[in-house]
Amino acid sequence: MPRSVAKNEPQIADMPTATMAVVQTVGDPNVVAQAALRALYGSVYALKFALKKQGKDFKVTAPRARWPNAHLAPKDQWIGIWGLPIPEGTKKLQQKEPGVEVKIEKWRYGKVAQILHLGPYAAEMPTVERLQQFIAEKGYEIAGAHEEEYLTRPTAKVPKTVIRYPIRKKPARSSG
Repeated sequence: MPRSVAKNEPQIADMPTATMAVVQTVGDPNVVAQAALRALYGSVYALKFALKKQGKDFKVTAPRARWPNAHLAPKDQWIGIWGLPIPEGTKKLQQKEPGVEVKIEKWRYGKVAQILHLGPYAAEMPTVERLQQFIAEKGYEIAGAHEEEYLTRPTAKVPKTVIRYPIRKKPARSSG
């Protein structure tokens, strides 16, 4: 679990840009997640095994998803951008799931605000609101899509999800 969110308190952190294997979906996450994650993990593990044959290795970490229109559109129209970190310099991924394209993207971060949510995804709103209030109180504003990092499976007794937003300082108000 990311050390910076282990205590379930909102925190500000700096995150480096990450090279990601990415699948985009449209639809209810409960419906589209399985195929997206199967495609991601298939491609990323194929890369891991190919690199291992070359004497290189990397750890496959927790999946992330960005939700640019979550709660702004009906759930069956949500855009999900699912990602798994992969090594810098990766140029190509094997496509392992028919009909689901896995692309390579750079996810730029910089300054982020994040919090650990304990419990089901359906009960995230109080945690999200707490994080948004923290961002405003610290003089920041949200500067990008809502992101989640899934530290456990959804079927875990107590699911653990990092909720994250890129942030920037609020512009100073002019006194004119």
